[in-house]
Amino acid sequence: MDLKGRHLLKLLDFTPEEILYLVDHADELKAKKKQGIPTLNHPGKNIALIFEKNSTRTRCSFEVAANDLGMHTTFLDPSASQIGKKESIADTARVLGRIYDGIEYRGFDQSIVDDLAKYAGVPVWNGLTNEFHPTQMIADMLTLEENFPEGIKGKKLVFMGDAENNVANSLMVVCAKLGLHFVACGPEERMPNAELVSTCRDLARESGGSVTLTSSVEEACTGA
Repeated sequence: MDLKGRHLLKLLDFTPEEILYLVDHADELKAKKKQGIPTLNHPGKNIALIFEKNSTRTRCSFEVAANDLGMHTTFLDPSASQIGKKESIADTARVLGRIYDGIEYRGFDQSIVDDLAKYAGVPVWNGLTNEFHPTQMIADMLTLEENFPEGIKGKKLVFMGDAENNVANSLMVVCAKLGLHFVACGPEERMPNAELVSTCRDLARESGGSVTLTSSVEEACTGA
């Protein structure tokens, strides 16, 4: 499977087979690192890390992963660029796309990372927006596979708390794509977007999974 040049903006854009390929590739790279086997697959490549929202884990994981693969990174926090201020998103994307081989964005509206991808001319990866957090989902699914070597299809995954956020949205999407039973448990007024829920339920019917919204802790946790 060849995903070269693809953006990673949201997992709705990827087939179940493509998602599992990314998870398996991550597993392979992780195993090689533990064994001390170099994976300098991309020497001389440069990527820009745009962080409009700070993060310890996302920044560190992107920087270490890039270094492990032979790439160099430039970290841009809100004070280090003119993105969305003196320069439009389109202008920033065009400039960075001429200098860098790829761009990671962590920030606010999904439309921003979508515009970066539209104008950059290089792959763009979503490190978190208000709506989605697809890179975390690859890590989450890898964690599930490590804990359930018999397979993750059919497993019940419960998100507890405020389910009207990027992580809950993305877990719902990836579970629906891969045939897991996703449950969002929390206050009724803090559930995922109704349109996205409908889309995920359609996907779940195709994959053998399901999507459940409930405020009952007992209902949510039974069998998880």
